[in-house]
Amino acid sequence: MSTASSSVEPTAPRPSARRLPTAPVAAASLIAGYAVAAGTGSRPLGGVVLAAGGLWCIREWARRNDTRTAVILGCTGLAAFVVSHVLALAIGAWPAVLLAAAATAIAVWLRGDSRADAQLA
Repeated sequence: MSTASSSVEPTAPRPSARRLPTAPVAAASLIAGYAVAAGTGSRPLGGVVLAAGGLWCIREWARRNDTRTAVILGCTGLAAFVVSHVLALAIGAWPAVLLAAAATAIAVWLRGDSRADAQLA
């Protein structure tokens, strides 16, 4: 009985493999953070959700792009959070959060994700 050698060699990740875009995660963090805060009545718990998503994004931006990009996009997310509170007074909480999340997603896509994808090509 002959046995074929079936050694499986580990392969390096393919450079062309698509990564999870950070834009939807950044936007979803704002939305989920507000949803948790509104649903539970606990602003700190909503903040934990927002921070978890934001920190993941910042880590990915630094890894995929550079520290400068991570700082710029982190500040963009923080600014969106602040602006959503100001906008909420004029247009309501949910519309403000959704608008801030959309603006954040666009900024992140343009400054972070599209550049990271271009580096993979």
